[in-house]
Amino acid sequence: MTVTETSPVSIVEADAPRRRIPVWLAIVAASIPMFMASLDNLVMTNALPVIHRDLGASVEQLQWFVNAYTLSFATFILLAVALADRFGRRTVFVIGIATFTLASVAAGFSTTPAELIAARAVQGVGGAALLPLSLTLLAGSVPARLRPLAIGIWGGVAGLGVALGPLIGGAVVEGWDWQAIFWINVPVGIIAVPLVLFALPNSFGDKVRADVLGVVLVGLGVLGIVFGIVRGNDAGWHSAQVLTGLIGGGIAVIAFLWWETRSKAPLIPLGLFRDRSFSVANIVGFGFSFGMFGSIFILIQFLQVVQGASPLQAAYETTPWTMAPMIVAPLAGIFAGRIGTRTLIFAGLVCQSVALFWLAATMSATTPYTTMLYPFILAGIGMGLVFSPSSTAVLATMREQDRAKASGVNSTVREIGVALGIAVLVAVFTGANGQLTPTGYVSAAVPAVLVGAAAVGVTALASLALPSGKLPRKVRA
Repeated sequence: MTVTETSPVSIVEADAPRRRIPVWLAIVAASIPMFMASLDNLVMTNALPVIHRDLGASVEQLQWFVNAYTLSFATFILLAVALADRFGRRTVFVIGIATFTLASVAAGFSTTPAELIAARAVQGVGGAALLPLSLTLLAGSVPARLRPLAIGIWGGVAGLGVALGPLIGGAVVEGWDWQAIFWINVPVGIIAVPLVLFALPNSFGDKVRADVLGVVLVGLGVLGIVFGIVRGNDAGWHSAQVLTGLIGGGIAVIAFLWWETRSKAPLIPLGLFRDRSFSVANIVGFGFSFGMFGSIFILIQFLQVVQGASPLQAAYETTPWTMAPMIVAPLAGIFAGRIGTRTLIFAGLVCQSVALFWLAATMSATTPYTTMLYPFILAGIGMGLVFSPSSTAVLATMREQDRAKASGVNSTVREIGVALGIAVLVAVFTGANGQLTPTGYVSAAVPAVLVGAAAVGVTALASLALPSGKLPRKVRA
């Protein structure tokens, strides 16, 4: 099966030569850069205890190693989509790959927490172009009847990045040093650029002026709220800096929403939220990211700080959790049209919520690994059931010209969920007098994971508002 550059879901340059590109090659080209960004998430999380010891980083700084990336990602992702519509999606995609790769080099050379935080923020700027545009370019490069399967494979590759992240990170940290976890992005970026230029069409969207004011407002708003949550326990929830962050951030978010209703080229077209599938899929993306990735931040450090696992051993122990999406996500993509995205997403969220409650109920310094194995497997199956069906639900009823923007909005919402989830769960942890020591971790980690479990459970109930997502029988045939 092949696909041409004049795919019905893409708007390509009028003078673009008509080439026949195999579907598998288009999937590989779109997925490799996304794999690089997915790999980076848990590579970093698994190395946090080592970075804590090496750089003397505080719990607050450990959060910013992750949140500097997620916040800059969330802030610039829609700007990247707008620029991609104007100057070419493939063009901006390649620039994002180059930026991410160079920022990885800077992170690898970091010797202080401040340097690492800055490099991670620049990585987020590059990553902002990767995830939404990879999905948009993929959707525009395969025939409509193969799109659910392609998105399922794309979700499986994302799962592979999540799965291999801890393993690669653990092996590199033990065999070399933590800086090397960033150097592994360099060869991936070098390979990805020419592959993308060869295999993917340079599609365009509506060429409108970039909403720079919207970027500033939403960036300041989310940053202020996360800063206030992160600083709350240390500085005091009634302190001037915390109240300034929380109140100022809230005002900036409200101002952003007001501005979006009046801008001629809004960063987030609020009219997209009139679509029920799109709106509920974004609620799912936020709640899933909030609960799961906030809990992962707590649990991976539990294995090392409390149970004494090495980075590589902790990676092996979480493999049943992180490997399952690689297998389940493509299958979910294949069966989404027959079973329906709503059923798969609800089942996946229930699995994750039960798994987190299970882990919180059994977590102790002496908990054997076999007790944690079963909830790890259950959580991994749940993640796989959510990944690709939720991406399908986001784009299910979008017009061709809105797909990039819709994907960008969803990625933004999910990254904000990651940042707020980590900030809130760590605030619960530190508020319960949690410490990064074997004796001071568990009693504070349990309520934090319970909050994550509850958030995912509420999200599961919200997912029932999704349309069924089943394809008509003739289309399936």
